[in-house]
Amino acid sequence: MNKMLKVILVIMLASCLLITSCSAGVEQDTNIDNLAPDFQLPDLDGQSISLSNLRGKPVLINFWATWCPPCRAEMPYLQEIFEEWSGKGLVVLAINVGESHSKVEEFIQSNNLSLPVLLDIKQAVAIKYNIQFFPTTFFIDKDGIVQAKTIGAFPNKAAIEEKLSKIIP
Repeated sequence: MNKMLKVILVIMLASCLLITSCSAGVEQDTNIDNLAPDFQLPDLDGQSISLSNLRGKPVLINFWATWCPPCRAEMPYLQEIFEEWSGKGLVVLAINVGESHSKVEEFIQSNNLSLPVLLDIKQAVAIKYNIQFFPTTFFIDKDGIVQAKTIGAFPNKAAIEEKLSKIIP
């Protein structure tokens, strides 16, 4: 009986640890309502862009990759947002994670995109932002505070615009 009790206790302990570790972080997002981590990355023209230099403007940051089908699917919507909202003060930054300049440039050209693309070749910024899934989009207000985060692709332009209301008055 003593041996059976030990087995039951081990199973219960293991179950508790598993449940705790699986639920840790669920619904917790340390980025929301915090200052967005600053970064400096090159764009496709080699110009360095720094998030801190954009303070005073609302910023949409989308982390993506060319090999990611949902990223490719939402790219036309991000392009539309860039075209329509950049004149209203919104800064759109598409941060490609881990891919070469030539691969990204080929994708941008073949899809007739003109939105600003930054290269996070070493994935340092993706690590700062704790990117685990592609695409992931952050909505940062003019004070540099993350107001919203979306994991996964937007189904249409309207879904992006709904989130913009959190950072554009």
